[in-house]
Amino acid sequence: MSRRGARPARSGRRPGERVGWPALLALALTASSLASLALPAVLATAVDRALTEGATAALAPLALALALLTAAEALAQYAGPRGTAGTAAALRAALVRHVLAGGPHAPARPATGDLLARLTAATAEAALAAQAVVHAAAQLLMALGAVTALWLLDPRLAAAFLITAPLGYLLLRRHLTRTTRRGTGYQEAQAAVAARLLDALAGVRTIAASGTVEQEIERVLEPVPELSAHGRALWDSQRRVAWSTGLLAPATQLVVLAVAGHALTRGTLTPGALVAALGYTALGLGGFGTAQSLLDLARARAGRARVRELLAVPPPPAGLRALPPGPGRLELRAVAVHREGTPLLDSIELTVPAGRCLAVVGSSGAGSSLLAAVAGGLLAPDRGVVLLDGVPLDEVRPADLSAAVAHAFADPALTGSTLLDALRTGTPRPSAGRARAAAVTAEADGFIRRLPAGYGTALAEAPLSGGQRQRVGLARALAREGRLLVLDDATSSLDPGTEARVLRSLAAGDARRTRVVVTHRAAVAARADTVAWLDRGRLRACAPHHELWERPAYRALFHAGPGPETATESATGADTESAADTETEGDADAGEGGGRSAPPAAS
Repeated sequence: MSRRGARPARSGRRPGERVGWPALLALALTASSLASLALPAVLATAVDRALTEGATAALAPLALALALLTAAEALAQYAGPRGTAGTAAALRAALVRHVLAGGPHAPARPATGDLLARLTAATAEAALAAQAVVHAAAQLLMALGAVTALWLLDPRLAAAFLITAPLGYLLLRRHLTRTTRRGTGYQEAQAAVAARLLDALAGVRTIAASGTVEQEIERVLEPVPELSAHGRALWDSQRRVAWSTGLLAPATQLVVLAVAGHALTRGTLTPGALVAALGYTALGLGGFGTAQSLLDLARARAGRARVRELLAVPPPPAGLRALPPGPGRLELRAVAVHREGTPLLDSIELTVPAGRCLAVVGSSGAGSSLLAAVAGGLLAPDRGVVLLDGVPLDEVRPADLSAAVAHAFADPALTGSTLLDALRTGTPRPSAGRARAAAVTAEADGFIRRLPAGYGTALAEAPLSGGQRQRVGLARALAREGRLLVLDDATSSLDPGTEARVLRSLAAGDARRTRVVVTHRAAVAARADTVAWLDRGRLRACAPHHELWERPAYRALFHAGPGPETATESATGADTESAADTETEGDADAGEGGGRSAPPAAS
C-alpha cells in the first residue's frame, strides 16, 4: 500500500464554488413553473375580458406573467450549467487528490488511459445529476399542477388527459434502465480505447522501429466496435423515447381539445377557459420533458459509478508521529510485499548504518525498485516494518517523511515552469543557492548554464537528453535536506565517466547521508559499503561487492557473457574508466570454481 503524502481526498472546491447553485436552480425553476402555471389562467382572463371590455385592459397582467417567466428561465439557464461545471471541477479535484494520495504503487489503480477517461468523461457525466434531478422534479410538479388545473376547469378534461399520458411515463421508465446499462458500457469501452492509445503513444518509437504500426492501430481500435454498439444503442433509446412521446403528445392534445370543444358548445366552458385548457394540456405534456432529464440522470448514474469505483478504495492512513532528529539509520525487518498472492518481496532483513551506502542489485524483476520504494516510504509493506532511526515509517507524518527522505529515479518527471523551479521542487523548498550547488554535484550545472536562459530556461524549451534529465532529477534530490537518499537507477543513462564523477562528488559531499542505491552497474556497486543481492524477491546475499564478486552468478548480473567490464577510473579523473572483467561462459552459482575476473575497483 502506497504511503508518501497520503491524506483523505477532499472535495477540492474553492470557497463559494458550487455552493448554492442547485438550490438557485431549484428556486429559478420553481418561479418558472409558477409563472407557467399562472400564464394559461391569465391568458384565459385576458381572452374573456378582450371579448367584453377590449384587449387593452388584459395586457398588464399578461405582460407581468411573461416578464416573470422570462426572468426565471434566464436565471435557470445560467444556474444549471454553472452548477454542473462547478460540480465537475470539484469531482475532478477530489479524484486527482484521491489518486495521488494512493501513491505511486497503488495496487488497484486502473490503466492511465482509463484514469483519464474517468477524470474527464465520467466526471462530466456524473456532474449532470443535480441539474437532471432538479429539472425532472420541476417538470413533474408542473405537470401535476397542470392536471390539477384541468380538473378545476372541468374534471372531464383531467380524465381525458390521464387516458394517454401514463403510457408515456411507462415508456420513460423502461428506457431509463436500458440507457443506464448502455451508458456504463459506452464509458468503459471509451476508457479502453484511451488506455490503448496512451500505451501506443508512449512506445511510438518502438512501434516505428519494429514496423508494427498497422498491428498497433488494430490493437488500439479493437474496442471501437463495442463502443459503436453501445453508442448506437444509446441513440436508439433516445430515438424511441422521442418517437413515442412525439406520438402521445398530439394524441393527448386532440382528446383534451375534443372534450373542451364539446363543453364549449354546451356552454359549460368559456372561450378563455378553452384557451386555458389547451395551455394546461401543453404544460402537462411537458412532463414528457422529463425524458431528457431522466436520460441525463441515467448517464450521470453511469459516470458516478465509475468515479465511485475509484473513490471507494481508501487511501492509506497518514502517519501522525513526528520524526525526531537522527543520523539516518535504516532498518527493514521481515519486510514482505505481495500482489494477488504472489510475493514480490519476501522476508527482507536489512540494516543500513547511518551515513553508509547500500547498493541494491538483482536481475530484472528481482524487486530492486520495489525495495527502494519500501525503504524510502513510498510503499508500505504488507508485512514487516521499516524503521528510520527507530521510528516506523508508516507512523511518520507525511511532511516529516518528505523532509527526511529524498528520491531520484531513472526517468524523473520534472515539474515547474523553469529548470530552477524543477530543482527546487519539494517540501521544504530548498533555496536557489542550494539547488545550484546540487546541480554542480550532479554534473548538471554546465549544460544548464549553456541553455539560452540558464537556470531560468522554461522546461518546455529545454531540450534535455535522457542523461541530462537524470542529472537534473539527481540534483533535485541532492538539493533536499534529509538524512536518507534513495537512488533508483538514477545514473543509468549517464556515460561511465560522468557517472564516476557524479558518484565521487556524491560520496564526498553527502557522506553524512544514508544512501540506498539501486544499480545494474558493477562500478556503482563497488563504491557501496554493502551490496544487497536480490533474487526473485528474496535477499540472496548481503556483503561487500568484492566478496560477492567471487560468485559467478553475481558477476553475471552485470554482464551476460565474456567481455570487459569498465569500472576503474584514471588517477586524473578523466572521463574514462578501464578495468577488464572477464567471465568464463556458462558460469553459474552452483559452480564456484568457474573462471572469474578481478572485482571492479572504485577510485
